[in-house]
Amino acid sequence: MVIKRETTSEKSIEYSVRLPLSRFLFREDGKLVEVSTRDLFRGKRVVIFGVPGAFTPTCSNNQVPDYEAAYDDLIAAGVDEVYCISVNDAYVMNAWREHLGIKKVKFIPDGNGFFTRQMGENVFKTSEGMGVRSWRYAAVIDGQTLDTIEVLFDESGKKDNCESDPYENTTPAVVLKYLRESGRPASEDDMSDEDMDELLVIQRFEDELFLK
Repeated sequence: MVIKRETTSEKSIEYSVRLPLSRFLFREDGKLVEVSTRDLFRGKRVVIFGVPGAFTPTCSNNQVPDYEAAYDDLIAAGVDEVYCISVNDAYVMNAWREHLGIKKVKFIPDGNGFFTRQMGENVFKTSEGMGVRSWRYAAVIDGQTLDTIEVLFDESGKKDNCESDPYENTTPAVVLKYLRESGRPASEDDMSDEDMDELLVIQRFEDELFLK
C-alpha cells in the first residue's frame, strides 16, 4: 500500500494509511454497547474529526458547530456520515451532543483512547489537568473497499502540552476542498484482484483475531 505524506511548517497531510482496528463503548437505551471500527466504517465513506475534549471552548464554540453547519455540503460532496471523535466516555459525549443541540454529526466516544492512539493522535494535556487527549485532526475514511484513511489532516505544532490550540487545517472547508477535488473513490467492483485478495486476508484476520 502506498503512503504519501506532505509535511510543511504549516500543515501535515497523510494519504492511504490503514484504518486501525478498535472498539468503542456507546451508551444506548441505558446500556453500554460495544461497537467496532468495522461496524462504524465498513461500506461507507466517512469524514471524521478528532477533538481535544468535550465541552472545551474551541471544540464547542467552533469545530463541532462548523461541521454540523457543513454537514449537508459534506454529504453532497461524496460521503455517507460525519463523525466527531473524542477521548471521552459515552456519558460525557451524549451529554455534550445534547448540550450543543447537534442533530446530524454523530459523536463517537473513544473513552479509553485506543483508536486515537492507533491514529497517532494522542497527546498529553496534563498542563490543563486533562491527561491523555486527542490532537485536533480531520480525516476521510474509505470503508467501501480497503478500509483505508484516504487523507488525514493534522493541525500544525503537534506536541504534548501545547500552549496553543490551533484550528486551521482541520476545518470543514479544508475537508470539503479535498472531497470536491478528489471525487468518489472506486467501488469494490472496480478493485483489482490483488486488492481484493488483500481485503479478504484483512477481513479473515479481523474475524479470527480481533472481532471475536
